[in-house]
Amino acid sequence: MNDDLEEAARVFNELRPRLFGIAYRMLSSATEAEDLVQDVWLRWQTCDRSAVANPAAYLATATTRLAINAATSARVRRETYIGPWLPEPVDTSADPLLGAERGEALEFAVLILLERLSPNERAAYVLREAFDYPYPQIAEIVQLSELAVRQLVSRGRKRVTGERRTPVDEGEQRRLLSAFVSAARTGDLVALESLFAADVSSYSDGGGIVRASKFPVHGAERVAKYYRAFADRFWVGVDVELATVNGSSSALLRLDGRLFAMVTVVASAEGIDRIYWQMNPTKLAGVG
Repeated sequence: MNDDLEEAARVFNELRPRLFGIAYRMLSSATEAEDLVQDVWLRWQTCDRSAVANPAAYLATATTRLAINAATSARVRRETYIGPWLPEPVDTSADPLLGAERGEALEFAVLILLERLSPNERAAYVLREAFDYPYPQIAEIVQLSELAVRQLVSRGRKRVTGERRTPVDEGEQRRLLSAFVSAARTGDLVALESLFAADVSSYSDGGGIVRASKFPVHGAERVAKYYRAFADRFWVGVDVELATVNGSSSALLRLDGRLFAMVTVVASAEGIDRIYWQMNPTKLAGVG
């Protein structure tokens, strides 16, 4: 490797965690984010770097624009996804390769809400809320006016904050998750219902690869009965480990040492609002 390419690699590797952080928040997939960052590296190798005054800005722009295109394609693919689609989780216990100054736009609940934004709205929201980019720079990256970018960020904030209740703190979330797992293991109907908000919903992502409910289950009584119905079969021989995934506590489920599911809950003062099961084996590598 010549000196120029060595310097290019040094610059890129220094910025790589942030580039991955942008791509992951845009795509909700660590696998797709890794592939995208690799594409950016190939572009960085072959571009005229002598004409690049600000490598960080150049690489963030390339990453975001590629991510906007990838997010557009992903939306089309997810229209034919079998059952509920959930993000691909990442282990954030050591904050690997997420490169954010803040933890915004990492939680499962927020990533799911961001799926409802247009790719441009999502890009503007991620750059501002997770990485604190100034509005003029975001405008340059997404090729829109500063006024338009401010409107995109404002709409994104309203969507994220307006469609979810105020979450409990991490300690309470972890307590409720542990209590849920304990009650689900035994099929304790009363205990389950006592943990749930009245309008609780349960979502399972099996991707059509493994057996999982293809439809969400709604309502405290129905969700409690749903978990009681398979308690005596599902949990036999299962080992449970609590881990930090996407910035909050999740339970990793293993059978004979093999990770086969991850479950996390979203909770408010009213109790557990959402239960998310990631069971698609192609999406569990990042936490396995």
